[in-house]
This record gives sequence, C-alpha cells and structure tokens, in this order.
Amino acid sequence: MRASGPLQRWWGKLPPSLRAIITGVLIALVAANVWPSLLHGLGAPLAAAAEAGFLALYLWWASGGGLPRTTQAARAAAFRRGALSPPQWAWGLIAAFSFAATIHAAIVILFRLVAFPATSFRQGYDLSFIPSSPLRWLAVVVSATSAGICEETGFRGYMQLPIERRHGAPIAILVSSFFFMLFHLTKGWAIAGMVPIILGAGVLLGLLAWASGSLIPSMIGHIAMDIGLFAYWWTGLAGDFTARPIRRRRAWISHSSSRALRWQRPWVLCC
Repeated sequence: MRASGPLQRWWGKLPPSLRAIITGVLIALVAANVWPSLLHGLGAPLAAAAEAGFLALYLWWASGGGLPRTTQAARAAAFRRGALSPPQWAWGLIAAFSFAATIHAAIVILFRLVAFPATSFRQGYDLSFIPSSPLRWLAVVVSATSAGICEETGFRGYMQLPIERRHGAPIAILVSSFFFMLFHLTKGWAIAGMVPIILGAGVLLGLLAWASGSLIPSMIGHIAMDIGLFAYWWTGLAGDFTARPIRRRRAWISHSSSRALRWQRPWVLCC
C-alpha cells in the first residue's frame, strides 16, 4: 500500500491524454503477445484453446468486469460497451468487411507499382513448425482474432476514447492511428510503401469505432483484414502474389498513339 501511494500520485499528475496513450499501448500490446508465447510453448491445438480462454477473460475484464471495482465504470466506458441495434449491426458489418477489402486492394495496388518483397514481408511469420495445414489455418485465425481484439481494445478503446472526450474525434483518431502505425513499424513488412496503408487502416478503424460507438465493428474489420494478411501476404498459406509491377513500354505507347492518330484524322475531316 505504501508503494502504491507515490505511484498513484505520479500517475495522477500525468496529462489525461498521456495516460490514455500509455494505458492503450499496454492494454493492446501486452495482451496481444500472449498468443505467440502460447503457440510456441504448447503447440497449435492446446495453444488455441488456452488463447480462447484468455481472450474471454480479457474481454470480460476490459469491458468492466472483475477487480478493481473502483475502475469498473471507467473500463466499461473505455471499451465502448453497449448494445448495437439491428441496423447498427448491419451497417457495422458492411463497413467492417468493406474496410478489410479496401486495405487488401491498397496492398495489391502497391505491389503492382513496386515489386513484392516476399522474403522481408514474411520475416517472422514462419509456420513450418506447425505439422499440418489445418492447424496452420487454425493458427492464422487465432492470430488474427487475438490481434483484432487486443489492438482494437487498446488503440480504439482505451487510448482513443478518453482523447475523444477531451479533444474531439479528429485529434483522437489521428493520435491512435499514429501510435497504431508506430508500433507496426518494427515488422519486416513495414516497408516505405506500407506506411501510409498502415496509417490509413488506423484512421478507418478509428472512424468505425467512433461512428458506431462500439469496438465490435472495428474488431470484426480488423480480424477480417488480418486473416487475409496472415494467410496470404505474411505466410503464403493461401497462395503467393506473383503479379509483376506494371512497367511503361514506351515503344508500345508510341505505336498505339500513332495508330490512334491515323484513325482520328478521317473523323476530324468528316466533322
């Protein structure tokens, strides 16, 4: 108790927005890193069951359950706990899956402009230690679910909401998106062209959480996006991206232009 007094006083002296940033980062990243430890320590089947139990407890606590009772209301508010109406569910699902499709479309466009760096993109995502394809798919789904739940709770809930209340949604969304991007820059796939896509994903997820008043649509969108990222872009489990960057062929353009001009001349004369 004596040790907690000075710590609480120090914490209380911090600006509320800084407290929100620190809390959001801890809520997101500490919980998200439980799954990799379980996967490597227990193997896919047991680890998946353990992670399901952990995520259930995590959601219960983060949404206002358990101790300490003095923070239950604050945790429920930070989690954006509340029921969605049927129209909100419908539009939330449409927005969530549209978001996931948009991010994957942006990545495809990026790698039609520059070469896809498969080696660096898949660094740290080797699933060869998992013995079978079904278990690898299980690991992909659990990985995406863990990241989606924990990161949305931390970044779009515990970090963004308190800043929203003090400074408004635009600033809060930009702050949470910046830190979301910052903590993903440590990945091998975070090449220069991916930076605006990561930032844009954070902004869209922040808008989705703010507009719906709930973390559920952003969690669903994040999980859907990450299933595709883990299965296709990061591990190659669902296939390989083999399209080459689009190159300008000056000779072909010149030839096509000259043909177009020949066809245009009679039309100009007739008019």
